[in-house]
Amino acid sequence: MSECTHASHRELVNNTRENMPELDTMFELADFFKVFSDSTRIRIMSALFQGELSVCCIAEILNMEQSTISHQLRILRRENLVKVRKDGKQSYYSLADDHIRQIFEMGLEHISE
Repeated sequence: MSECTHASHRELVNNTRENMPELDTMFELADFFKVFSDSTRIRIMSALFQGELSVCCIAEILNMEQSTISHQLRILRRENLVKVRKDGKQSYYSLADDHIRQIFEMGLEHISE
């Protein structure tokens, strides 16, 4: 590991280190963004922007198997990106909070530039 020895750079290095998140937080953030790396999960989240939906409705909207949707919803739930509401035997999914939409929209804006 090299060391930055120029005096003006030393202050910059120290200030940058002090203002960076903890390493554990960085690992959590990387894991969070990995969830967005799957196109099926992105499509599910996009569908949920319209409101609460059941697995069968999501499967129909995306023209995919319910088992595939259920698997991806489990991942999204585990990462707290979607929440579930039970109504008898039926489960309805929605986005966990508005931050998810903001992250999604920022990503769309970035790739559209």
